[in-house]
Amino acid sequence: MKKVLIPLLTLGAAALLQQSALAASGEVLFKTKGCAACHSIDTKLVGPSYKQVAAKYAGDGEAVTHLSDTIKNGVQGQWGPIPMPPNPVSDEEARTLAEWVLTHQ
Repeated sequence: MKKVLIPLLTLGAAALLQQSALAASGEVLFKTKGCAACHSIDTKLVGPSYKQVAAKYAGDGEAVTHLSDTIKNGVQGQWGPIPMPPNPVSDEEARTLAEWVLTHQ
């Protein structure tokens, strides 16, 4: 029993640490990359709230890729007439932001 329980607990702890690191880095990027000028977590501002985005893409296996591309390259017409401009982020930062946004369900 111990041979199974210890690895499971270790995996669970690692998953929690990874989720915590994602939350911290996602929030830092949200605050430092200008996202907060148009978005909030639970209220629509100029753009949709992150809860709205997470709900729209719930269960979509391509959501992280799609949102990463949208964050990096911008988009128009997806959430209304106001365009989202391209953001000066690296591919890794865009992916971190996308993953973080999708945690807000």
